[in-house]
Amino acid sequence: MWAVVLAGGEGVRLRPFVRRAFGDERPKQFCPLLGPRTLLRQTLDRVGRLIPPDRVVVVGLESHERYLACEFGEPGGPHVLKQPESRGTAAAVLFASQWIAARDPRATVVFFPSDHFIREEGVFMEQVSDAARFVKQQPKWIVLLGVQPGEPETEYGWIEPGERVAWTGQSLLYRVRQFLEKPSREVAQTLFVQGGLWNTLVFVAEVGALLSTGRECVPSLSERIGRLSAFWGSEHERWAVRQAYALAPTANFSRAILEVSAQPLAVLKMPGLTWCDLGSPDRVLKTLAECRIEVPALGGGAHLGQGGRTRWHP
Repeated sequence: MWAVVLAGGEGVRLRPFVRRAFGDERPKQFCPLLGPRTLLRQTLDRVGRLIPPDRVVVVGLESHERYLACEFGEPGGPHVLKQPESRGTAAAVLFASQWIAARDPRATVVFFPSDHFIREEGVFMEQVSDAARFVKQQPKWIVLLGVQPGEPETEYGWIEPGERVAWTGQSLLYRVRQFLEKPSREVAQTLFVQGGLWNTLVFVAEVGALLSTGRECVPSLSERIGRLSAFWGSEHERWAVRQAYALAPTANFSRAILEVSAQPLAVLKMPGLTWCDLGSPDRVLKTLAECRIEVPALGGGAHLGQGGRTRWHP
């Protein structure tokens, strides 16, 4: 099993919060928002419960070099792949998949965003392990990890589960009937009432199946990234990566692949899990309050309102 940590985001929505809290505009994954460790380091420590560092790949951006250098200054850590520029999450997923496939063509790969809060980390990684075992036995499937929603949130991806596919020993796996990225308020409300799940964007796939669905759904992007297989480990590798990204289209993994893929999709339902995508100041402040973590000095820009609700004033 391999892990890929997606760490190439710019964190635009959280930039005013980061500027006030830390005095610069570093991307959120390089910020110690929830204690002394950065979000990226928290993610890597979580992943390390199951997967050793030599099988962990971090996908970042060349423009984040100074932050990556601070995180990975010592030898023996994860492999770091630097994208010349951002071409969306689909490019990051396919880039890492091509790199892993060149070393382990039948690898089972788990993908993790680097900006999530998960309270029950041990339980969560056990669920990841269950999903990976299913994919090892059924390599054509892509398994998403879904959590019980707390509200009809429109900024998350939603999964409508269908019939039961398997029982992992701890949780049920359902076929994905429909996947919707950031639906309207009305659609989110319907999914909330009817038992829809939030997509955590943590997912498991066999590397060959993932590259196959990339060729099906984003052929132009897949073709550009696929050309790198001839250059891995050569003196021309860095040049080839730059060439591939220079002409590659931008694509969001959820919209361009998950919403339209013919590959069989399943969702592992994780009940009772405390999960949050730390994509906005309100979510960060709410998480800090619930975990009783001291709020960073924000120059008066944020405060907690009644009932623990948060307010942000740029």
